[in-house]
Order: sequence, then C-alpha cells, then structure tokens
Amino acid sequence: METVELLEILYRGEDSRHQFKENFSNVNSLAAEMVALANAQGGKIIVGVNDNGEITGLHHEDIGRLNQLVSNAASQSVKPPINPLTENVATDSGLVMVITVPEGLNKPYMDNQGRIWVKNGADKRQVTSREEMQRMFQASGLVYADELPVPGATLADLDMEAFRAYYERRFEQSLEEVEIEPYQVFENLGLARDGQINLAGLLLFGNNPQQFRPAFVAKAIVYPADVVDEGRFLDSEDISGNLAEMYEGMFAFVQRNLHRIQGNGGINEPGAMEIPRIVLEELLVNALVHRDYFISAPIRLFIFRDRIELISPGHLPNHLTPSQIRCGLANMRNPRLASHASHILPYRGLGTGIPRALKAYHDIDIHDDREGNQFKVTIWRRKGENQ
Repeated sequence: METVELLEILYRGEDSRHQFKENFSNVNSLAAEMVALANAQGGKIIVGVNDNGEITGLHHEDIGRLNQLVSNAASQSVKPPINPLTENVATDSGLVMVITVPEGLNKPYMDNQGRIWVKNGADKRQVTSREEMQRMFQASGLVYADELPVPGATLADLDMEAFRAYYERRFEQSLEEVEIEPYQVFENLGLARDGQINLAGLLLFGNNPQQFRPAFVAKAIVYPADVVDEGRFLDSEDISGNLAEMYEGMFAFVQRNLHRIQGNGGINEPGAMEIPRIVLEELLVNALVHRDYFISAPIRLFIFRDRIELISPGHLPNHLTPSQIRCGLANMRNPRLASHASHILPYRGLGTGIPRALKAYHDIDIHDDREGNQFKVTIWRRKGENQ
C-alpha cells in the first residue's frame, strides 16, 4: 500500500471494511476484529492509528511483536483459521501496519471462546440470536431451515392422501408397492430427519403447518390509494395452509382484486387480467419457496391503487444481487423444499422465474433490503387499466 492510499483511507475514517487501532497487546482482542471482518466482506485493520485517523506510529520492535501476534491469532484464536496479510507502511509520523483480512470462505468464523463476531457499521458486535446464527450457517451451506426437524410433528399431522397422490404422480407407483414404512419413505425423500418430520415435509404436506409455525402465513391486504392507510382497507386475508394451499390462496386474492382488461375481445368475454398470469405465478411461488424460514415472520402481500408489493422475509442469500437474479442466477436457500415444489407448484427451479416474469411484464422493480432483512418485488399497475 502506498502512503497516499493509506492517508486517503485515514481521511475517510473508519467504516465496515477499515478499522483503526493504536496498538494490540491482547491476542483475543485482535482475533475478535479478524473474525468480524472474515464474517463480513473482509477488510483492513490499520495499526498505529487512533480512532480519529491520526497516525501515532509504531516502533520497529512493535512490528516483530505484532507480526507474531497476528500469526498466533489467525492460526490459534480464529476458528477455522484464516490467512491475513500484513504490510508495513512508512509515514512521516512513523510506521503503520496494515493487516488485510480476506472475506472468509467458511463462515461463520468464531474466536477461541466460540463467539461469533460480525461487523456493525464501523464497530463489531457479538451474534447471540439463534436465528441469526442459523442464517449464517445457512449461508455457508452447513444447515438449511427446510431440513430441520419440527418438534412434535408426526405423520398424523400430514395429509397422507395428498402425499400418496404426489408420490404416485411423480414415481408412477403406489406407496403400497414400495413395501417400505411410510415414515421411511419420507426420510428417503428428505422430508423427515432423526425420527421427526422436517420443515419441508410439514410445509409441503401438512394438514395445518401453522399449528407448529404460526408465523409462516401470508398477510394480504388491499388499500384504496397509493399509500398504507391504517384506518381503511378494501380487502384483507391471512392466508395459511401448506404451500400449495397458500399459493392458491394468494393467487385467488390477487386475482379477485385486479381489474380485467377487455382488449379486442367481445363484450361477453371475461377479458385478461391487468397483470399477466405468468408474472403472478412466478413471483408468488418464488416468495413461498425462497423466503428465509429461519425468520419467524409472514410474507406480506399489499395491493395499492398503483402497484402490488410482495415482501418476503430474508434478503437475497450470500452476495446474490437483484441484477444477478434478473439474469437468471440462483442460490438455493431451501434446496429440499425446492426439489419437491417443482413437482407440486408452477415452479421450475432453474433460476428462470424472475427473468420469465420480467419478459412477460417489464414494470417490475426488485429491491434487496439487507438492512431490513427482506426482499421486495413491486409490480406497477398500468395507469388507465386499474381505475
């Protein structure tokens, strides 16, 4: 790093990727800073600088000691170990050490006491919420919400007739022909685990999944204007059931609250929906299959005079961006759910849903709200077609 580049960083001040420290003497303190950066997008710890960005400088004997401290922290106090790089920059006010911590490939990282640290603006914080920890393990591919057992859920809580029909349709044989206990069939299909029905099995075939997961509903509401009106609405419904039932309920709710356009058809023809059917199919299924099931919150479906908003819990996984999903790039958050949903819902599982919706209807905005931890799709209703 050139001195000019260092001075520019110091002038801008601390942020989520740059941390200033006058010195380090405690290996655990250094390890915590490394863990937080490795769990984020990586960054630099600049030693020999105070919080105001003023260079206090290091002595030559500090450099050797700090290099050993960095090596010990990275190999022994960060789990799994990381490989930071150090660089010494000479300035008029003394030596400065720049420790570069790459973004980790094996998140989440922990210190030697098992604590997970993440960046919180220019500072760091310890992760204590179970849901946040689970999301971090999910992002690393170590655990998926849809594969976790649901305590108390048994075969008696499932619609076995629906499952039989699904099994026969997909595998072209009856359950009786398999000659395996029904529970074992569920486990073989990844719908049960460790003696219990998992979340995928419950959401796909449960008689009443909300008995065990009451937050996993869709809250739908129609407002008469272009803004939320807490005192007045035109239609409202809490939509529950298994995924197929929720999809049908959400689609029916939107359908009955959209206008139909006559076009070139005759007076006795029903007309086409103002939003193409394929758009609603792709986006509603996307919300059900790809939402973050580690978050105990409902899907929200708002219909305004000028737009439809579909808000799913959880931002896009990992570093997936709206631009990437517009091009068809996908990252499976609930792979078990998706593998079966492609045989139950109008879902293909190829990452083509949103591109297909955009091709059919251009007036769609996609917003990945990482701070609010939610994903929002806005479908704009064309003026003159919804009055």
